[in-house]
Amino acid sequence: MSRCEQCMIREFNSLKALSREELQNISETKTHFIVKKGDVLFNEGDNLNGVFCIKDGYCKLTKLNSNGKDTVIKLVKKGELLGQRSLINEENSNLTATALEDMNVCFIPKREILENFTDNNKFSLLVTRDICTHLKDADKDIANHTHKTVKERLAIVLLKLEEIGGTDPQTNSLNLQLSREDLASMVGTATESCIRLLSELKKDKVIAISGKKIFLLDKEVLRNLAI
Repeated sequence: MSRCEQCMIREFNSLKALSREELQNISETKTHFIVKKGDVLFNEGDNLNGVFCIKDGYCKLTKLNSNGKDTVIKLVKKGELLGQRSLINEENSNLTATALEDMNVCFIPKREILENFTDNNKFSLLVTRDICTHLKDADKDIANHTHKTVKERLAIVLLKLEEIGGTDPQTNSLNLQLSREDLASMVGTATESCIRLLSELKKDKVIAISGKKIFLLDKEVLRNLAI
């Protein structure tokens, strides 16, 4: 298990503001574990009692809606921290995190995070900015669901999947392969409607599809739809 002061992942999140000594203290208390694809990292309503640092892999954050179905709220990639807002607000998690592939995760106890949040102004500022960015993204998603058509929202999500996960260098397909149900959930439509729109984009040669794999053939068309 790598030590925090030697781990480059911290450069992608607010931990980069911590001193070497502070990182060494975290290394002494953190735990590292593997989350298998499909397994839950934490559930909605859980008391997280710490922060999760994603060293490798992707997960989805979902919320149970009034119909008893999970709505995909956000996708999380390596380098991100989970649980900061719950920790600072002293509230239980309002989302469930589920691995989309095998993940390497470090868990940093609440005490270590809060001590640094109090004593290190730069760290507390970065954590606050991170939380504000997530809220801004949530506001943008709400606006898109209100003002964009389903096809436009699908284009936004497809481009976001490429931004978050990149593409396979050999096949040029999206690395993040979501089920059609999860994709429809992110778009905010029924699965049948999502499948129909994917077929339309395929027919128009904007994308190609092979099983779960999606290839973005004409990104310019997708960008124009996403505007």
